[in-house]
Amino acid sequence: MTKVAELKGGSFTLSALHLVDGDIHKAADFLKQKVEQAPHFFASAPVVIDVSQAGDSIDFSLLKNKVSEAGVIPVGISGCKATRLQEKAKAAGFAIMNAARQAKATEPVMAPTRIIRTPVRSGQQIYAKNCDLVIMNHVSAGAEVIADGCIHIYGTLRGRAIAGASGQQEAQIFCHNLQPELISIAGNYWLSDNIQEDFWGQNVVISLNENNLNIEHLAL
Repeated sequence: MTKVAELKGGSFTLSALHLVDGDIHKAADFLKQKVEQAPHFFASAPVVIDVSQAGDSIDFSLLKNKVSEAGVIPVGISGCKATRLQEKAKAAGFAIMNAARQAKATEPVMAPTRIIRTPVRSGQQIYAKNCDLVIMNHVSAGAEVIADGCIHIYGTLRGRAIAGASGQQEAQIFCHNLQPELISIAGNYWLSDNIQEDFWGQNVVISLNENNLNIEHLAL
């Protein structure tokens, strides 16, 4: 019998929106600002919404519509333990994300470092799955380099660098000339306007400390 489809497990990077006070309109405005600041990164990106702090009277249909209007794609709900709320979320078209099940996943086996010697041009995306990524050239504005491990850029970073894409908080970004649109480690990100002037255009290392990004000058 000829195969018509296959169902396999996969690993994908999703942003999480934490609905901290149940104010859907305020959260949607926040999302819209982020999409306008970095459209290449956030526009039409899949988002999981954490409602663990949002109370028990959530209008899931309104939440889905407002998040969609902000420019991203709401795919699931996390932090929703009450069966009644889960049923309402499902009725609105959300998947129920099980964080506990994700936490039990085995650590991926790291592969050899991926090395890119040519410039990464605008519109390109490079992904180093289960390994570190070394870029021996420049990363142009509008380009994106992603690694489950660390990222080393021996040129100018003008695009986006996303390390620890599968949640590895020990991942770091090493860059010889920092001028990015966005930097991210394990889902924690900064846009260009978050980076202090002292580090702009400098040789730096970026790490994660208690879920906060940290930038330090890197001695040559």
